Amino acid sequence: MSMKPDRVVLIGVAGDSGCGKSTFLRRLSDLFGKEKLTVICLDDYHSLDRKGRKAAGVTALDPRANNFDLMYEQIKSLKEGNPIDKPIYNHETGELDPPERINPNKIIVIEGLHPMYDERVRGLLDFSIYLDISDEVKIAWKIQRDMAERGHTYEDVLASIESRRPDFEQYIDPQKQHADIVIQILPTNLIKDDKERKVLRVRLIQRNDVGHLEPAYLFDEGSTINWTPCGRKLTCSYPGLRLFYGPDTYYGHDVSVLEVDGRFDNLEEMIYVEGHLSNTSTKYYGELAHLLLEHKEYPGANDGTGLFQLLSGLKMRETYERLTSKDSKVAVEV
Repeated sequence: MSMKPDRVVLIGVAGDSGCGKSTFLRRLSDLFGKEKLTVICLDDYHSLDRKGRKAAGVTALDPRANNFDLMYEQIKSLKEGNPIDKPIYNHETGELDPPERINPNKIIVIEGLHPMYDERVRGLLDFSIYLDISDEVKIAWKIQRDMAERGHTYEDVLASIESRRPDFEQYIDPQKQHADIVIQILPTNLIKDDKERKVLRVRLIQRNDVGHLEPAYLFDEGSTINWTPCGRKLTCSYPGLRLFYGPDTYYGHDVSVLEVDGRFDNLEEMIYVEGHLSNTSTKYYGELAHLLLEHKEYPGANDGTGLFQLLSGLKMRETYERLTSKDSKVAVEV
């Protein structure tokens, strides 16, 4: 039996709020084109509105506040090429609005707190990524955003993070063990006692045991490499730039880890670093540097965040093209 010619490719993007999902989704939209891509925010599958959650004493992170049966049925239906009437959670009012019709598209991205929580939904995913932000960076980012834009105090911000922590650790964080790729954002090792969190250490954790993913590597596949490319080839101001690559284990899986600590002073020089990376799934030499330069204004464009978000996007593009190519239809032997 042959597959439908227009196969729907399903991508899961998981992570806590404020972990950079919106920038990553913008990068995916740039890469695939807006018309090919439909993004579904899984907040729409809240079964309890804000009042209901308050009355029941549960947060939005708690599975009991979400309708996983409906989520599974509808995502499965979309993947099979059928339209759905998706509920809408209104963030302004905290209430559930009337549903909207969503038609299948070439690529459906489901993003939010729980894309890999339910085993059935997880089984539908063609590619999955988890954006993992360390507490120190999460607090710094939230403070910058909430104090600047929303007039919150430092104590408010800490209290809101602390109140979410138990549910986050129980229901959200464990999903990263199921992801094909994890982008981990950590404080830098280049500055002692750094409090500003403007310089970041970013790790790309890539599963080796996933058929559709060929991990990117630095210099020599399977080796362990520490590389400081500053000097004649690269302009590095304080605190410099350091790259690492090596094998590791993560939740019992064999993984390949790429790491960038520090910032690229001059994005044009990214091409020098790209020249030493292999298996990047680019279509031409310098595509990665070109894509970064195209949107210098995106947050994280000059550190490992932007680089690894794009690298992950290119891996998704490769998966999409393989799944939808004519050759991917396996002939059934009689």
